Amino acid sequence: MNTSNSNYHSPNSGRKARSKDYCGKYFLRNVLYVFNIIFLLTGLSLLGVGLYIRLNRHTFVSLLGSTTYPVSTYLLLATGAVIILTGVLGCFGACKDIRCCLFVFSFLLLIIFLMEAVAGVLAYMYDGVVREELTRNLNKTMMDNYMYDTAITQAVDEMQQQFQCCGTRDFQDWRYAKWKKNENETRVTPDSCCKTPSYMCALSDSPNNIYYLGCSIQLEYYTKHSLILIGGIGLGLCCVQVFGIIFSCCLIRKIKESKLRY
Repeated sequence: MNTSNSNYHSPNSGRKARSKDYCGKYFLRNVLYVFNIIFLLTGLSLLGVGLYIRLNRHTFVSLLGSTTYPVSTYLLLATGAVIILTGVLGCFGACKDIRCCLFVFSFLLLIIFLMEAVAGVLAYMYDGVVREELTRNLNKTMMDNYMYDTAITQAVDEMQQQFQCCGTRDFQDWRYAKWKKNENETRVTPDSCCKTPSYMCALSDSPNNIYYLGCSIQLEYYTKHSLILIGGIGLGLCCVQVFGIIFSCCLIRKIKESKLRY
């Protein structure tokens, strides 16, 4: 009699087990929904920030003399695109209880985690050598290539106008430019140094006419600001994704237990 009682399972206990299992899976599914919505918005934000950095003053990259800055920007754009695809996959897998999709979702989260970590580290590494690289490369690039390289010329002119600066350290740097020496140029500086630029406006170095401040400080501030933004976003998202990986693995386990039990 005792043996039969010990092997007996009431319908209520079965219903309670199913109810408990359903509640756990329902909770994890909703958590993943919320996570993926935030994740999708984050991906769109990353694309927006990456495109802003890439398109806004993107010509200045040719003056930096390093591949680290553009690589960090492109890595940010790639990460944003992958995040959007991953978020869609995660929502679909959670909605349909498809373990395969959730496995791929978790794997992509790990890949994105590594991409963001690399982007963040690269950004902060480059942030530490911005002043050194600018000092070493900017003056040489401007003095040797202005008027001889179309991309450099455009970048220098745009930088001097947008940052309201002239030369690397100050306007007198242009005295030693290859362009001025070889072409017997009568202008003191390029016309882009003028406060109101026009053809041959830089024939004099009147303080009322040209910018005196050098561009290295301005470009350094712009570059550091962009890199800190890239690094902060990348490293910050790494922490959030850890929770996404944990919850997706928990849901995979719940789905597996449900199928084995029923």
